[in-house]
Amino acid sequence: MKIVFMGTPDFSVPTLEQLHADGHEVQAVFTQPDKARGRGRKMMPTPVKQKAMELGLPVYQPLSLRKGEDAEAARNVLQELQPDLIVVIAYGQILPKEILTLPKHGCINLHASLLPRWRGAAPIQRAVLSGDTESGVTAMQMAEGLDTGDMLYTLKTQMTEEETADSLHDRLSAMSARVIHETLELLQQGGLRPVKQDDAQACYAEKITKEMSALDFSAAAETVDRTIRGITGYAVLKGKRVKIYRSCMAEGVTSDAPAGTVKILSKKTFGVVCGDGKVVQLLYLQAEGGKPLDAQTFMNGSRLSEADCFVSAETAEEAK
Repeated sequence: MKIVFMGTPDFSVPTLEQLHADGHEVQAVFTQPDKARGRGRKMMPTPVKQKAMELGLPVYQPLSLRKGEDAEAARNVLQELQPDLIVVIAYGQILPKEILTLPKHGCINLHASLLPRWRGAAPIQRAVLSGDTESGVTAMQMAEGLDTGDMLYTLKTQMTEEETADSLHDRLSAMSARVIHETLELLQQGGLRPVKQDDAQACYAEKITKEMSALDFSAAAETVDRTIRGITGYAVLKGKRVKIYRSCMAEGVTSDAPAGTVKILSKKTFGVVCGDGKVVQLLYLQAEGGKPLDAQTFMNGSRLSEADCFVSAETAEEAK
C-alpha cells in the first residue's frame, strides 16, 4: 500500500519500522518540527525523523496542518502523493477534515488505550493513576472528534500492581507495531469489521500537569503509589526536595505514626506512612542537587531514621 506516516516521539518508531519491514511504500513521513534540547539548547530532530532518515524516507515538518502556509504546503504534498492510507501514532497535531478524507482508506490512528477508555492526551499515565488492570492498543478509523472513530483492531495487555508509566509505554509501543501489521493485513483482505465506540463508556485522559506530581502522604497509600508510578512524585525531606521515581506497596506493613513518617523496613529498604496507616515503599529517589539513587544508597547518604518525615512541598513552604 502507498502510505503516509505521521508520528513524532520514540513511541511511534516501532510502527514506522513495521510498515517499512512489511514492504509498504512509505511515501512520506510527517513529524513535528525540530526542537532545542539539552543544556546547549541544540536543535534536535524527533525520534521519528531520525528513523525516517535512516530508512531514506522523505520527511516533512509543518508547524500546522490546519492553517497557514505550512498547512497549505502539506495539503499540496498529500494531494500530489495520493496515498492509499495515512497512519497516525502520537503525531501531536489535529488533522483537518480535508486530510482525514483524502486517502482512499482514510486515516488510521493507533491509540495507547482500550477505547473508549482514555481518549485524549495521556492515556498511559491515566491508566496507571487509576489502577487499571489492563491496557492495550486500539487501531481506530480517524474521525473529526477526539479519538471517537470506529475501532478496527484491539490488542490487550494485563497491568501488574507495580506497573509504571514507563514500562507500559514501552510495551504498548512495541505492541503498536503488531497492531498496524494485523490491521493492514485485514484491510487488504477485506476483513476489517469497524465497531462503533460506546460514548457512554468514554473517559477523557487529560494532560498531566507538574502540580499533579506533588505528593500528599495524608492520602491513601494506593493513591500515593500510583502517583509515583504514573507520573513521578516529589516531596520535601530535611528541607530538600526529593523526586521519587519508583515505589511499591509495603505488603502487610501498617503504622499509626503520622502521615509522612519514615518507616524503616530493613537495612536496605524503607517506606513512608500514608494517611490510611499503610506504607508505600520507596525504591528509587533523587535528592535536590544529587543523582538518582536506589533506596539503600539513599538511606545511607541521608542517614534516615524513623524520626524523619516527608512533607508536601506546600507544607514545607508554609513552614518557612
